Amino acid sequence: MADHSGNSGSGTVGIAFILGVVVVVLAGVVWYVYSGGELPGESEPEIQIDLPGDS
Repeated sequence: MADHSGNSGSGTVGIAFILGVVVVVLAGVVWYVYSGGELPGESEPEIQIDLPGDS
């Protein structure tokens, strides 16, 4: 009879964690590509200052 003791499941947890990280990074890359490479809030703010006496 085989004795399965110890940390036989720890390798599975490590692989699942790495696979989860890969999925999240891949989803971020796909979102970046389909958004045209622009991050939200990256555009320059439009500021207009009107001084008295300017026409």
